[in-house]
Amino acid sequence: METRDQDLKKELAATLQARGELGAEYEAALIDSFLEKVDRRLDTTLDRRVRRQLAEQQVTVARGGRPAPPGSFGERHGLAVVSLVLAVPLSAIGAANAGIGGLVVSWLGIVGVNAFQAARGGRLFRRREDGAVRENDGMSDWSG
Repeated sequence: METRDQDLKKELAATLQARGELGAEYEAALIDSFLEKVDRRLDTTLDRRVRRQLAEQQVTVARGGRPAPPGSFGERHGLAVVSLVLAVPLSAIGAANAGIGGLVVSWLGIVGVNAFQAARGGRLFRRREDGAVRENDGMSDWSG
């Protein structure tokens, strides 16, 4: 993992050096290029984690065990963690553009999203089996 971090540091250093050589008119293009590399790195890391988690669940089921329940820690607290990470830039943008009122509105939005998730039992999305109606009652598949 440290090698990957070093690669990213080298990319950032190269981007900053290119910005110094090319000037401010190319700044947006250089930043976009660097962010695309970071995005690809995040996608690769996320894909690897998802594949590993799916493999672990398959091994658990194959051994006769049960997979982690749907309300596992990551699912229950994922949105809360993400919203706290995003709270910093949202607070800065709100406060910079609208002062204390913008800060209050941004935090009300953050609290509102987390309250909505908590009211749904900590799940972001309804699972098909949770919303499905029995086939023999003649109703649609979703109870909406």
